[in-house]
Amino acid sequence: MNHFHTDPNTRRSFISGIAKSMLGVSMLPTLSNVAMGKSKTSERKIGGKAQSVIYLYMSGGMSHLDTFDTKPGAETQGPVESIKTSADGVQISEFFPNMADQMKHVAVINSMYSNQGAHAQGRYFMHTGYTLRGTITHPDLGAWAALHLGKANKTLPANVKIGGNSAGLGGGFLESKYAALPIGDPEAGLQHSKLPPGVDESRFQKRLGRLERMNRQFTQTYDTRQSRAYAAMYDEAVKLMKSKDLETFDLTKEDENTRQRYGMNPFGQACLLARRMAEKGVRFIEVDNNGWDTHGDNFERVAEKGQVLDQAMAALIGDLSSRGMLGSTLVVLATEFGRSPTIQTDRNMGRNHYPQAFSCLLAGGGINGGLKYGSTDKEGREITEDMVTIPDFNATIATAIGLDLEKKTVSPSDRPFTVADKGKPITKLFA
Repeated sequence: MNHFHTDPNTRRSFISGIAKSMLGVSMLPTLSNVAMGKSKTSERKIGGKAQSVIYLYMSGGMSHLDTFDTKPGAETQGPVESIKTSADGVQISEFFPNMADQMKHVAVINSMYSNQGAHAQGRYFMHTGYTLRGTITHPDLGAWAALHLGKANKTLPANVKIGGNSAGLGGGFLESKYAALPIGDPEAGLQHSKLPPGVDESRFQKRLGRLERMNRQFTQTYDTRQSRAYAAMYDEAVKLMKSKDLETFDLTKEDENTRQRYGMNPFGQACLLARRMAEKGVRFIEVDNNGWDTHGDNFERVAEKGQVLDQAMAALIGDLSSRGMLGSTLVVLATEFGRSPTIQTDRNMGRNHYPQAFSCLLAGGGINGGLKYGSTDKEGREITEDMVTIPDFNATIATAIGLDLEKKTVSPSDRPFTVADKGKPITKLFA
C-alpha cells in the first residue's frame, strides 16, 4: 500500500474523460473550453519551457551587497566597486567580470526575503519551501520534480546532487527513489559503477540471480515501499552500469579547453558535469558551493569565492546558450540568506546573517533575461519593492519546469502538501 498519493482527477479531467469516451476526441477541445467557461485564446500558458534545472547553491549565505545588489557610494558597500553589464541598467560586483557578459540572459531578484536566519533552517526552507519541523521532513524541489515529472532518460536518475552537505534534504516523506543521487567528486565519475576485480559477467549474473530470489521472498512477506525501493534501486543501478549513458559522468570525454573554461576546481567541474547531465535529460541537478559564511574577512573571501563562481557560472550559461540548450534549461543561483549591510569591523570586516533582504538569480528556461526584479533601499537593508518569499521563489522554479502548484501529495500522516506550499510564481519574469 502506498504511503503517499496524489489527488484524484479534477472536474476538468472528468469532463474530458466523458468527452473522449462518448463524443469522440475531435470534440474534446471545444467541450473542455465551454465547460470551463473560457475561450482557447483567453489563456496563455506561463512557464513549462524548462526540461532541466541546474540549481547552483551558495551554502553559507552569499552577501548580496558584494555580488548582485551593489550600492555604489553607500557606506554599507565597503571597498567593492560596481561594474556595468550586457544588460542595460544592471550593475554587479567587480568580482564578476565574466558574468557581466552573460547578464543579458539573467533575471536578478534583489528582493528575496526569508524569516529563517540560521543555516540549517534557512537551507531547509530554501530547498523545500517549508519551515523545518520536528514532525515531518518535506521533499526538496529535486524530489518533487522526480515524482511529478519522472525520468526523461530511462537509464539516468531524474535527480542528482553534486558536492556539499545534503543532510536533512532529499526525498522527505516520499519514497527514497525520488531523493537525489549524491556525487561527491565530479571528476571521479560515478563511483562503484564497474565490476570489482575478480568478478566477471557470469559471476555477476549469478550473484544478481541470488539477490533477486532473496528480494522476491522478502517482499512477498514484507511488501512495503522500503523493500520495493531497495529492489528497484538495484535494478536501476545495473541498467545504468550497462548503458552508454554511464559516460555522462566521465569528464575526460570533454576537451581540455572546455574544462579549463569552467575552471579546474570542484565547483567548476561540477557545473560542467551538470551541463552534461542536462544534455542527457536529467531533470534536476544541484551543485553545492559552500564557504559563503563570511562573518570575518568578508571582502577577501567573497573575492575568492566570487572568482570561482564567476568563471563557472558564466561558462555554464554561455555553453548552454551556444548549444541551443538555454531555452530548455533553467539555471538557478540560490542561497539561504544574505549578509548584513553593517560591516563588522571588530571581525576583520565581516558581515553577519541577514535574511531580511538578499539576491538570487534565474537564467534560461523561459525566463526573461537582462533585468532586475525587486529592489532594496540605498544601503541594501530593507526591501522597497516586490518582495519575493522563499515559497514564491520555489513556485517560480516549479512553474518554469512545468510542475503543478495545486497538485496535492499526501504524506504518511495523511496531510496534503504541494510543491511550494502557498507560494505564487513571479509571472512577470516569464517570456
